[in-house]
Amino acid sequence: MTAYRVIQEALTNMLKHAVGARAEIRVAYGPDGLRVDVAHGGGRPGPAAGTGGGRGLLGLRERVTVHGGTFRAGPRPTGGYRVTASIPLTSSPEDP
Repeated sequence: MTAYRVIQEALTNMLKHAVGARAEIRVAYGPDGLRVDVAHGGGRPGPAAGTGGGRGLLGLRERVTVHGGTFRAGPRPTGGYRVTASIPLTSSPEDP
């Protein structure tokens, strides 16, 4: 569910902030973890770019971290934006 939310939020942000951009979504699954990567190469801000509380990425970071994973989001060197999350498939220290 966490990986789904990462992809959903990244695509929602892209629709707001990168109208006309093309998304690339990569999912890598292995015995120990899951990695999702959502990137786009540009676009232009849409009318909804100024709306929202700006807490979506912060919430994702918290959601991934609680499972012992890592989360990165930021501009790409070649333009556009990238969101990456690595989520272990083993129990984290916070799990009961």
